[in-house]
Amino acid sequence: MTRTADRRAPALQLVLTAFLVLWLVVAAFPFLWTAWGSLKVEGDFFSKADWVNALTGPLTQVETGGSFTGAGYHGAWVQEDFWRAALNSGIVVVCVVCISLTFGTLGGYALSRSTYRYAFWLLLMALVFRAMPPITLVSGYLLPFYQWNLWGHLPTAIIVLVAINQPFTLWMLTAFFRNIPRDLDESARVDGCTPFQAFRHVIIPVMWPGVITTGLFSFLLAYNDFAVTAMLLSKENQTMIPKIASFLGTTQTKGNVMFAVSSVVSVTAPLFLLVIFFQRQIVSGLTAGAVKG
Repeated sequence: MTRTADRRAPALQLVLTAFLVLWLVVAAFPFLWTAWGSLKVEGDFFSKADWVNALTGPLTQVETGGSFTGAGYHGAWVQEDFWRAALNSGIVVVCVVCISLTFGTLGGYALSRSTYRYAFWLLLMALVFRAMPPITLVSGYLLPFYQWNLWGHLPTAIIVLVAINQPFTLWMLTAFFRNIPRDLDESARVDGCTPFQAFRHVIIPVMWPGVITTGLFSFLLAYNDFAVTAMLLSKENQTMIPKIASFLGTTQTKGNVMFAVSSVVSVTAPLFLLVIFFQRQIVSGLTAGAVKG
């Protein structure tokens, strides 16, 4: 039996490796193809005559004198002010993450340590709100935003995105806090800490992977949002995703499609870097629930 298992092990390893390589190629191909095409002219990347033109770039050679061109990036970032959309996205993302994590950590800690039954009902209500379509919350905010003359400005999108994201952060952080033994709180109080000092100096350092993981999901919600920002923000205050959609909405103008392609690469690349940079904290946070302290 042992020899048979030893013979099967290399074959199984080969199959698993081949499957992993195939999966990585399939998963990475759309982004790599888009990144490659963003350095070509529209006639090559969307060639109807021969798809190989997207690789060789004959029209790119004729129009620019080189095999690659950064005209798409220059047109998007400089000519069409995509940098302003990137700045707006940065403001929205930072505000949403900071507000969501601040209230989420405080609320999650309180609910995880509460012995009252209302904690369960609060979490249940949060789950109901999280299950609601985001468009429902958007429509509910439209009237006061119009009456207070707030529509179109960044705070409107921040308020709604926090409202959408807060139940999720509350649930996640409450689950993480429950996996931290109450003995840590009691030990800190015995040493003279107030409840808030115990929370800040003892619990949060232990919870850091969970906070990073929850913050990343909050970041992705705000960073990739289209429905909320497209409805609530004016053209001058657009974030990156609606701005890309505006490029695609004017395909009759030459170059706008390549502006969109270049913008997609610009939006996606930071996500890869973010996940790579925080990969250890993300894995630690996602697996924290499997171990009881």
